[in-house]
Amino acid sequence: MQLPASMTKVKLIKRYKRFLADVEFTDGTIETAHCANTGSMSGLTDPGLPVWVWKSDNPNRKLSWSLELVGLESGLVGINTSRPNQLVAEALKNKKITPLKDYSQIQPEVKYGEKSRIDFLLTEPGLPKCYVEVKNVHYSTRAGLAQFPDSATSRGARHLMEMSKMCQQGHRAATIYVVQRTDCTEFSLCQENDPAYVSAFAEAKKNGVESYIYSCAISPTELKLCSALAFSS
Repeated sequence: MQLPASMTKVKLIKRYKRFLADVEFTDGTIETAHCANTGSMSGLTDPGLPVWVWKSDNPNRKLSWSLELVGLESGLVGINTSRPNQLVAEALKNKKITPLKDYSQIQPEVKYGEKSRIDFLLTEPGLPKCYVEVKNVHYSTRAGLAQFPDSATSRGARHLMEMSKMCQQGHRAATIYVVQRTDCTEFSLCQENDPAYVSAFAEAKKNGVESYIYSCAISPTELKLCSALAFSS
């Protein structure tokens, strides 16, 4: 997928209140950008880091600029948590996710279970329904290893339990972890950050919930879902 043409490299001053980031342009101008990420963004918020922002043409937006990428010595990191769903939607449509390529009907944001909403419901005559949850991954504390989650996520554990119930009813369910980092070749769950999620994942796996991990090619102009990554125990 193409990123906005207005993408501009700037310097991060600080990220605060989760959704805000002050950035400095090359001419010294300081702007507050929207940060579409509720996580801790550990290791990605050091003052002075190069970051990329883009400007919206929506006159009704309170903040014109949005934070998209963070530059590290090891590579680029995508922090916009809306992008993985867009990438997966594109990949599903183009049959690029091999385990799910037999499904042709894709419905986003479908209510299911007890007060939950699945990212994608896949259907195809003659096949069981498939409930797909997408997770953004940008956390890493060891070279080459991406981890999820970067902070406790009770919502994530609840989704795994709901998907387990779907499998018990004869449907399929899958979590797709999208690693928005160019410097990682492996993936693991982070016991230290959220042991409850790791336990819920293990239980969901026993119940038949599938999991797939994909890397991303990232540049200031484009994001692309790439090859599957290894699951490191």
